[in-house]
Formats: sequence, structure tokens, C-alpha cells
Amino acid sequence: MSNPIIESGNVAAAMAVQLARAEVIAAYPITPQTPVTEKLSELIAAGKMDAEYVAVESEHSAMAVCIGAASAGVRAFTATSSNGLLYMSEQLHWAAGARLPIVMCVVNRAIGAPWSVWNDHQDAISQRDTGWIQIFAKDHQEIVDMTLKAFRLAELVHIPVMVNYDGYYLSHTYMPFEPPDAEHVDAFLPAYTYKHALTPERPESLNTVTLPDARLDVDGIKRGGYMDIRHNLHEEMGKSIEVWEEIDQEFQALFGRGGHPVIDPYRCDDADVVIVAMGSMANQFRVVVDRLRQNDGLKVGILALQMYRPFPSAIIAEALQSARHVMVYEKGLSYGNQGALYGDIKSALYPYPARPRLHNFIAGLGGRAIPTESLYQTMKTACEQDLQTPSAQADAPQWIGLQL
Repeated sequence: MSNPIIESGNVAAAMAVQLARAEVIAAYPITPQTPVTEKLSELIAAGKMDAEYVAVESEHSAMAVCIGAASAGVRAFTATSSNGLLYMSEQLHWAAGARLPIVMCVVNRAIGAPWSVWNDHQDAISQRDTGWIQIFAKDHQEIVDMTLKAFRLAELVHIPVMVNYDGYYLSHTYMPFEPPDAEHVDAFLPAYTYKHALTPERPESLNTVTLPDARLDVDGIKRGGYMDIRHNLHEEMGKSIEVWEEIDQEFQALFGRGGHPVIDPYRCDDADVVIVAMGSMANQFRVVVDRLRQNDGLKVGILALQMYRPFPSAIIAEALQSARHVMVYEKGLSYGNQGALYGDIKSALYPYPARPRLHNFIAGLGGRAIPTESLYQTMKTACEQDLQTPSAQADAPQWIGLQL
């Protein structure tokens, strides 16, 4: 195993891509993603990484390059943030529909307008229905490990994977992490081979206009129409949860890290109240949970959601069954409705007759500071009031830190 180092989250991501031996890097700079691809370009220019770096004129083109590379059987990577992710939205759908195993780091940042370079999760949330697998890291070690596991997952299930981590809170802060040694990574992540790789010797026609109904191909084999193809993606995306868990088990055996690939619970076993969050806020809540237990005698736990798409409904429902209250804190929302994560959790719990009461909190949009003391006081008040008052559940989100 390698010795721990202290570096930024963006460098951690770049080192993971280097260890994964990605062969094509396509990128367009956007804050706070830029240092990821800058570091990769430096590694390639220094001869420390055998890859082709393609500097493009837009994020749309960056994903187009990755689509072309993956179609040719090459391991491809890109990274982006915020409006850059939205600019490649058309190509995100294409990559998923074409079943190409591309990995992309999304350094989460608020979406304009109004213009913001600060962190929230609205960029990833807005693209949750593109057919990409979405995972969220909460520290630098997870950025490294999740990126390596993402390449393995994408290439096994032939679905692209989006590795999300918080802009500035993780991308630019320095934390210790342990990069795996290259020999073990090579054993864990073998060279990528694609059975439909486009070559002059074996041409194929991929992603042509697809008719509504199934039809016979040139060999007389019945092939699905558009709806059948979409059904297959949906079904196989759901099955990728189990594959992700198996990958994590293998990773844990090799590197001694892992064990919580889908959800990461902290002090949830006896908790009356469980907080659910994604990204760095889930780490921040561990301090809050410890204080609530030690100072106030409140049985509170934090459940970090590591995989957001496909949504692990059964795993979430089982984990929350024994709680009386579930507090969903999130840095994104579905405008005019409620928090997107809150809605997903509510849907997962709906079939169960003994459901915990759900509460939705919106925090940190556009980089609005979320002081740990504020989270502590908010949780303390919510627990003391709601545990004593069995009022009807209200779907309206509570906004933390408004300054109006």
C-alpha cells in the first residue's frame, strides 16, 4: 500500500484517473473543476501518463470526444461543473443510451442564473434522469476510491458513471488520503476491452434511427425497438447496485477500505432520528450527531447516501425502518415541489405501513455557509419539538440559513 499524502480533492481525482490508466482525456475548463484536468495534462506532458489529452472548445465537445473514444474501445474520462454539465446534457443522454462506459467527475457547483461559482448539488440533481449512474463522495479518500471503482462498474454494466464531489469543500481543500499502488490497481482494474469497438476491419452501424417496434436485423435476429432499449437500460441500471456492492467487496479485500458502497451509516443502530445527506455535509453531520448524543441525550444518527442513481430504494427503506423521524438535508431541490432527495426517500418508504415521519431541509444553495453550530441548533430544536408533537407530516421544505 502507498503512504498517505496531503493534497486537494481535485488532485486526488486526477491521481485516480492516472492509476486507472485512462487513455483519452477530453476537457474544457470550468471553476472549480479546472485543476482536475490541468493536473492530468501535466502528468501526460511529463510522460507520467500514457494518454491523449484533447483540449476542446466546449463541454458538449468534451463529452462528444469521450463518446467517440469509448466507441473505439478506449478508456475515456472527462470532468466538469455546473453550467458545463448542463451544456453537455444532450451528450449525457447519448452516452447512456449508447451504453458507453465513460467516467466523469462532476465537481458540484451552483447553476446560473444568477451566476455563482460556489457549491451546491443542483447541477447533478438536474441531470439525474439522463441514465448515468451517480455516486457522491464525502471526503478525499472516497474521491480516489470511488473513481477507481467507477471505471470498473461502468465497464462491467456498460453504463456511464458520474462521480460527484463538492466544489471547494472537497475540490480545493487539502486532506490526507492514501493513493493505492499501481500494481494492485492494475489487478483490480484490468485493461478495458469493448466487444463493439469500431475498427476499419470490423465496421458496425451504431445508434442509427430506431423504429418503435422490434425488428429483424441483417442476420435475421429480432432486435428491440426504442422502448425495449430504454427498458433494458432501466432494468440493468437497477441491477448495477448489486454489481457496485460486489466491486466494493473486492476493493476492500485488496485495499482494506470500503464496506459501505451504497449507504454509510454513522450511529444509526439505535437512532430515533436519522439524518440523511450526501457529500461533505454528511461528514459535517457526524460532529453534530456526537454533540446531540453527548450533550442532549438525543439518539440521532447520520446516513450518508453514497449512490444516488440508481436510487437504492429497498436499501434505504430497510435502513430507515426503525427510525421515528428522518431528517433529509440537501443542497438541491425540485422547484415548485420539494427536495429531490426527500421526494425519492418518501417514495421508497411509501409501500411500508410503519413509516418514519419525514422532514425536508434545504441548505447551502449557492455556497451559503452551513455552520456546524447552526446545524446543531436546528437539529436540536427539530428533535425536541417534533418528538413531542405528533403533528401531521408537512412536505414543505424548511430552508436553513435564509437571510431575507
